Amino acid sequence: MQTTQSLSRESGGREAVEHTILNAAECVFARHGYRGASLQAIADRAGLPKANVLYYMGSKQVLYLKLLDRMMRRWNAVLDDITTQSDPREVLSDFIRTKMMLGQRYPDGSKLFAAEILAGAPFLADYLEGELRQWVESRVDVMRHWIEQGKMDSVDPRFLIFLIWSSTQHYVEYGAQVNAILGQEGLSEQDIDDVTAFLERVILKGCGVR
Repeated sequence: MQTTQSLSRESGGREAVEHTILNAAECVFARHGYRGASLQAIADRAGLPKANVLYYMGSKQVLYLKLLDRMMRRWNAVLDDITTQSDPREVLSDFIRTKMMLGQRYPDGSKLFAAEILAGAPFLADYLEGELRQWVESRVDVMRHWIEQGKMDSVDPRFLIFLIWSSTQHYVEYGAQVNAILGQEGLSEQDIDDVTAFLERVILKGCGVR
């Protein structure tokens, strides 16, 4: 088995090793939940000694929180730089498309986040009530300016963000239901394009984007 040192040299350093651990942990946590996942299982999947996982991540809880934070930042990055001068149609379309794409690309991360929320957010309560709430409110302020400028209807921007989060995640968290109803195993690239176009059309029309 490779040591952390050899993997580090071959892969470009600490960042590459941490990336390997995070990807392995994302898979293990998504399948077994926080309580059912073990550091040994994560280490085995990463191909590293358990001691090295602890060295790089500190603890199981820290590792778990890093994964949740990584997923949220992936999802919301597209809205980080919006301003009152941004085009609502372009911003919301990008948000829907990015959110849909990331759910399909990182299904384990999406399922992990959903499981945390369904459990009552025992590890994320402070983040949800603090950093995430502030992030949402800053985007809400921008959208309210768009409404005042007549660029979209007078909808509650918070509910709009919730709608985009939930409608795109449905095709990951409820994938078994979607597949059963459609009579197929997994969505094709064309299916994903069709779903994304449908969500764009319905959501943009629903909030009256000009």
